[in-house]
Amino acid sequence: MAGMLRVPRSRGALSGVVLVLLGAWGALIPFIGPYFHYAYTPDSGWIYNTGRLWLEVLPGAATLVSGLIVLIAATRPVALFGAWLGAMCGVWFVVGTPLSTLWTAGGVPAAGSPVGSTLTRAVEQIGFFGGLGAAIIFFAALALGRFTVLGHREVMLAEQYAAAEQAREDQDAAEQAGADQDAADDTATQPATERFSLHGQPADPQVSAEPPART
Repeated sequence: MAGMLRVPRSRGALSGVVLVLLGAWGALIPFIGPYFHYAYTPDSGWIYNTGRLWLEVLPGAATLVSGLIVLIAATRPVALFGAWLGAMCGVWFVVGTPLSTLWTAGGVPAAGSPVGSTLTRAVEQIGFFGGLGAAIIFFAALALGRFTVLGHREVMLAEQYAAAEQAREDQDAAEQAGADQDAADDTATQPATERFSLHGQPADPQVSAEPPART
């Protein structure tokens, strides 16, 4: 059973690397995008506000962490946790901006407004939120699928692991049986006087044979 939970780290390599890159993009693009006229208001580099924190920085950082988990996880439950975390972050990138109008004054999105021409604004909306979230969901779902399905390689590894565990248990049992047999043989070959001495009786047969002195 334990072998079935083990997975090769290469299984989540592609999804993990892509999630790390997408998470870094989502967390950093609001701060560096203004330098090449790709931004939401305020369109100045390294300007911090709560909208960017909740809608971009935190989900981007969480996506990056999920990618690292998927990338280095050696067990199935840990890898699935990382993939689910990435999927939830992708969903937040998609729905976070519309939902932010529920807690801002005047129903204005907390992320601000895209700047530039009509085409640029469309590209910004895709690259900052909707398209980024969809890409994260896709690669997180890909990781979920790969870690949920039990492949032939995992079955072989599980069988090898189980065989190794059984061989180790058999070897330990054989060594213990040999040690018990050696101890029994040593006890059987000891002289009677030595066996008596082990139970607190005198080891010298002459001393044990002499009658007690009369007074």
